[in-house]
Amino acid sequence: MPSIVTITFNPCLDISSSVDALLPEKKMRCAPLVYEAGGGGINVARGIKKLGGNPLAIYLAGGNNGATLQSLLEAESLDTVLIDTGINTRVNVTMVDKSSTLQYRFITAGNPINEISLEKCIRALEELSNVEYIVVSGSLQTGLPHNIFERLSAIAKQKKAKLIIDAPTEVLKTYPIKGAYLLKPNLNELSMLAGKEELQDDEIIDVARIIISRNVCEVVVISMGPAGALLVTKDITERFITPMVKAKTTVGAGDSMVAGIVMHLASNKDIKEAVRFGVACGTAATLNEGTQLFKIEDAEKLYRAIRTL
Repeated sequence: MPSIVTITFNPCLDISSSVDALLPEKKMRCAPLVYEAGGGGINVARGIKKLGGNPLAIYLAGGNNGATLQSLLEAESLDTVLIDTGINTRVNVTMVDKSSTLQYRFITAGNPINEISLEKCIRALEELSNVEYIVVSGSLQTGLPHNIFERLSAIAKQKKAKLIIDAPTEVLKTYPIKGAYLLKPNLNELSMLAGKEELQDDEIIDVARIIISRNVCEVVVISMGPAGALLVTKDITERFITPMVKAKTTVGAGDSMVAGIVMHLASNKDIKEAVRFGVACGTAATLNEGTQLFKIEDAEKLYRAIRTL
């Protein structure tokens, strides 16, 4: 049975391409379209698989897009549990303007989750054995109960597994979290959790420790973009500084970071080494166009170059 399980409530079919220049009211010739399976938990599972792990990706999808999603995951030899919603899965589009190298991301909303699909997803998780890590990553669509993270936390506790959550601001605003192992907000999300528009540098660690003291989680890993990341636990504070790189995209960087962290934790590395490797994977993902995640050789090279404070 898999030791790492990812859950994606709101997956998508990622389509990426490029044009010479993005112009209004003009027909623009696109490069060949690239189709990839997307959604936070799915991308984390893809990253773990790339690193030699054998995760199980549970996700809710349906329709023709859901079938395409499943075929893409099968092509990557990823173990999955598909909860068929009967509703066509959303599509996200990433377009690169080659004249400016700017990237444009068009994100569609997911369809509401019905109770039957949700309970099938929960049951699929409950029936698994020997699970060590449960990763919930990505956006949530309407229809999920207010206590969804509390339910997942209870399942993780019952299985003696560690719950890891990487969710955007709108999710953190709406769904309370208690008893997770690790939370990976960015600076904006951490500010929101603190009830502030912006945090000063000297406030970041204090806010993270308050979150830990409220039993939201045991570990806070704050992603800081080009500035690296900050690890905070009850007893540890460590800053990870990445070398300067020429980023081509930010798509998949956060999911790659989570994949690196989880894979190292599952390999019995300590939390400092796990976060260091996660930061390397996240930074490596920015070197690739589209949604290709990271190359292992890039991640290993960056891992050796990361400084800590």
